Amino acid sequence: MSQQAIGILATGSYVPERHVGNEEVAARVGVPSEWIERKTQIVGRRYAADDEATSDLALRAAIPALKSAGLQAEQLDYLIVSTSTPDSPQPPTAYHVQRELGAVHAACFDINVVCSGFVYGLALARSLVSDRPGSHALVVAADVYSRILDFSDRRTAVLLGDGAGAAVVGAVREGYGFLGFELGSRGDASGLIRVEAGGSRLPASPETLAQGQHFFRMEGRDVRDFVMANFPPAVERLCASTGIARERIQHVVPHQPNGVLLTELIERSGLSQARTHRTLERYGNVGSASCAVTLDAANEADSLTTGDLVLIGSFGGGMSLGAGLLRWGGSPD
Repeated sequence: MSQQAIGILATGSYVPERHVGNEEVAARVGVPSEWIERKTQIVGRRYAADDEATSDLALRAAIPALKSAGLQAEQLDYLIVSTSTPDSPQPPTAYHVQRELGAVHAACFDINVVCSGFVYGLALARSLVSDRPGSHALVVAADVYSRILDFSDRRTAVLLGDGAGAAVVGAVREGYGFLGFELGSRGDASGLIRVEAGGSRLPASPETLAQGQHFFRMEGRDVRDFVMANFPPAVERLCASTGIARERIQHVVPHQPNGVLLTELIERSGLSQARTHRTLERYGNVGSASCAVTLDAANEADSLTTGDLVLIGSFGGGMSLGAGLLRWGGSPD
């Protein structure tokens, strides 16, 4: 395997045009709009248009990422789409993106690690590109959660929105790029976040629809406890394996589940000295796309300087954990 340094060459993102403020959600859920902001720090979110599917959002995030990287779609070797809300059970959503993008030479596949998928996708992309020097991978995370929300459940309906983010992965100069990843899965906690029906165990039927088993469900308090117990140790292991002290990390790009939880989690993880990048106030929790959208927002704002140490951290259904550490920049001339 090549020892060439691998990193992120460019980013892109897309959120739908339709803005949905707290007042609109509050009216549907049956709570005061002030309650939503106080509990979550979310002010608005975006919902996909009726004619927009996950692949449409993914495509519109991929295009600016490729343009920023100076690549044509046919130069891509790999296309990875992270989503838990695919266009359909099959074919993979990545194939729709490939077709519309024109990435005719790319090997394509989907991954579903719920909200940790972007970090998992980056780890996979690094391995694939390392094994084939000179290659490029496009990692796109996209979700359309507005289609599976139960507006009688205030615990979940106020949190989630739609969006997509992308990153081009390729060779970078020595000393830059990915320094390490820490990935973890806990299937014994799989019931904490779930969509019960629509698969082979419980196929969609009039009965499952009537019972709302096609909706997104989450045990919020238990999820919080899981994250607080498991994410800080994952950060500690990542820092130990890379030899980077937490105090040296300059930026944290975390999953965006809930502003109150996020503030506490950053402190408990020993990352308070770093700049925490947030988009949840504007976009809410966009699932797998949260880290990707937030990374692009930071990049577009020129907040990330070449050589900065950036931690991308995520957690989600499964239950899953993912954290990656990289030295930003170092794109080849």
